[in-house]
Amino acid sequence: MVLDRDLLGRERESWCLCSGAGLAGRESKEAVTVVRTPHQEAGAGAGSEAVTGAAPGHQGSWKRPRLLKIRDVSLFVDVVGHGYPLVLMHGGPSADHFSLLPFRQLADRFTLVFYDHRCNGSSAGAAVSSMTWENLTADAEALRQELGFDRWAVLGHSFGGMVALEYALRYPASLSHLVLVDTGGDSWWQQKNAAGLLARRGYSPKKVELVRRWWNGEFTPREYVPILLRIGGAYCHGPFLPLLVRDGIRGGWRSKLRPEAWIFAGRQLWKGWTVMDRLGEISVPTLVMAGRDDVFFPPEHQGQLAAGIPQARLQIVERAGHDPASERPAEVMAAVRDFISSAGRA
Repeated sequence: MVLDRDLLGRERESWCLCSGAGLAGRESKEAVTVVRTPHQEAGAGAGSEAVTGAAPGHQGSWKRPRLLKIRDVSLFVDVVGHGYPLVLMHGGPSADHFSLLPFRQLADRFTLVFYDHRCNGSSAGAAVSSMTWENLTADAEALRQELGFDRWAVLGHSFGGMVALEYALRYPASLSHLVLVDTGGDSWWQQKNAAGLLARRGYSPKKVELVRRWWNGEFTPREYVPILLRIGGAYCHGPFLPLLVRDGIRGGWRSKLRPEAWIFAGRQLWKGWTVMDRLGEISVPTLVMAGRDDVFFPPEHQGQLAAGIPQARLQIVERAGHDPASERPAEVMAAVRDFISSAGRA
């Protein structure tokens, strides 16, 4: 985890003990090599044969996480496992690929491509104002081409699911499957509906107001950690701090958060954003999955997403909130394995 004393202040010690997510701050001092990989022969799509086989160019050539020069940025990329390629788009924004650690369990079945979006995590080289839907999706497409995949399956969680939706609409020939985990197709749900839903569920007026400010980016970078600690319970089915401790022990302590990305999204990127009127254009098999207790993108909205996408199936995970992969990992991993391995083969 990258720590910044000015940002953390008095919260530093308590957060380090419990956080499964990193904190914003200075660039990591750990040496990282910026490289480019040669284009490899494209991999077979899941629609033409069984989802097996090593990723082209992966075995024997990808030895550790690294910065990879993609378009005008350097994306932090980690490729693990073997089999059909699955790219994982993390949430936030302001988070990084370490928020998706539970999905590493799928490395026995798939070649997993983890990366940090531009302006997030350890990716470097771009101003936060460049974090547009056009750039976020173009980065992913350029990464696919650079790694040499003909097509890949795409999984997005929360904000990453929004990027995945935009990607599926902009580059329909580049993906074979789409997995949406606790995401939304319209920013109204998190920016306007969430606070009201929490109020109706008995949350205090102060906490409701914090949630409204949080999703609309109405805070300073210095306030990021204190607000997250105060509203964190709304993200989970169970207790918040024990979940953070567990995820931190499992590797989340290495994460690096960048509050400016969240603030930019709340104030600009999400304002008026929707793809609900375009869902019918998504032509690949899609799994829409979410926790029953997600108050930001509740089951009601998940049903709308699944209804709007022609080849979608809906799976609601009981006893889980906004991050079912952390709260109910066995169920989530089984669902993703089964879906990508069986759906849409022609």
